[in-house]
Amino acid sequence: MKQFLDENFLLNTDTAKKLYHDYAAKMPIVDYHCHINPKEIAEDRKFENITQVWLGGDHYKWRLMRSNGVDEYYITGDAPDKEKFLKWAETLEKAIGNPLYHWSHLELQRYFGYTGVLNKKSAEEVWELCNSKLQQASMSVRNIIKASNVTHICTTDDPVDTLEWHKKIEEDPSFDVKVFPAWRPDKAMNMEKPDYLDYLEQLSQTSGIKIESFASLKAALKSRMEFFHSMKCRVSDHGLDFIMYELASEEEVEAIFKKRLNSEALTEKEILQFKTAFMVYVGREYADMGWVMQLHYGCKRNNNTPAFKALGPDTGYDCINNYAPTAQIADFLDALNTDGKLPKTIIYSLNPVDNAAIGTIIGCFQDSTAISKIQHGSAWWFNDHKQGMTDQLISLANLGFIAGFVGMLTDSRSFLSYPRHEYFRRILCELFGNWVENGEYPQDYDTLGEIVENISYNNAMKYFGFGEL
Repeated sequence: MKQFLDENFLLNTDTAKKLYHDYAAKMPIVDYHCHINPKEIAEDRKFENITQVWLGGDHYKWRLMRSNGVDEYYITGDAPDKEKFLKWAETLEKAIGNPLYHWSHLELQRYFGYTGVLNKKSAEEVWELCNSKLQQASMSVRNIIKASNVTHICTTDDPVDTLEWHKKIEEDPSFDVKVFPAWRPDKAMNMEKPDYLDYLEQLSQTSGIKIESFASLKAALKSRMEFFHSMKCRVSDHGLDFIMYELASEEEVEAIFKKRLNSEALTEKEILQFKTAFMVYVGREYADMGWVMQLHYGCKRNNNTPAFKALGPDTGYDCINNYAPTAQIADFLDALNTDGKLPKTIIYSLNPVDNAAIGTIIGCFQDSTAISKIQHGSAWWFNDHKQGMTDQLISLANLGFIAGFVGMLTDSRSFLSYPRHEYFRRILCELFGNWVENGEYPQDYDTLGEIVENISYNNAMKYFGFGEL
């Protein structure tokens, strides 16, 4: 029987072990999509205890605790931090098969040197060990990032953000990790939201352009894109229910936007027409600026109405949305491509059923301007577990060109989440190792090692152009 979480964790063949230890493990990390706070990097925050860095804002853990019947008082409530941690330990010990079990123990090993098992019996010991370690200078935010061998980070930033913390980080010669903004304009697009007009007022003030038409909205967005570009942003990100393509004329879109400015009711079709026009506009701009467009779709958010009213968004009440019209994704990309304005694009679906569809769509729009110009994004959110990652990798390899894949990201709010890259790399090497040992690919370590190193780090650096910034 193998030992729990030993050096060959998830690696079951000699080929997998060699690929991981000789090639994948040594590669740095480029975390091109996450939700960490740049202010905490700029200020080099230190955490008082393990609950602050581990449970604060982590809706993955919150969902699991609720499933274990833990009262909300110990999750997002006012319980003392230690009591929250103890409730998490009681939950984690029963989480067999859940990636949180692996992630949590990888983090305990990598950052705190704890090689035991966290459960209700060991919780007091782990609480004291972690909190003692967190008082050391080596456990400040910046030192955690450096110790994780991270070279580049992209945060998630609204068009109205000042990016002041990115500027402070960039101007600080004592910290050489690159922290770039990533453009997330969802609030500017989601005209159905009740606070949309308030947001437009913010965007008007920030951009210096009064938004009184769709044309002026585009001008305001263009102004902010240029500012973001000056701050070394090269990545956009969109959180979509689905990728829509509902065409309307320019005059029709202006009329729809005017109705929203006047607080008049809109039909579902009109909202989709506006969003299509919005996405086509920004997609063309991304192409002109050399940005990467990320499309995350397939999530139905805030399903528990009482919980949403009490706690707000991003608190663990989202689920997979089954609705994903494949034809509209292809039509949207084709509209940009027909104009010669299709940017590098990464497509992520929260629904694993969409893997094959994405694999066939991306193959329609590849060209010589970039290796794997259109990407099937890594297994996302509810899929970033062993099975989900394996399924995404197999689908990409079956239908596309896995050697061009840009690899893993954390998509996390935690500074301790970088072992997710290790988790992914072990799964990748195990998959390749099985193919080799089953006679499906030769044991050519020169080629295999290069592919593994590229997927782990090099492909993303080249794809996003980070090495040029």
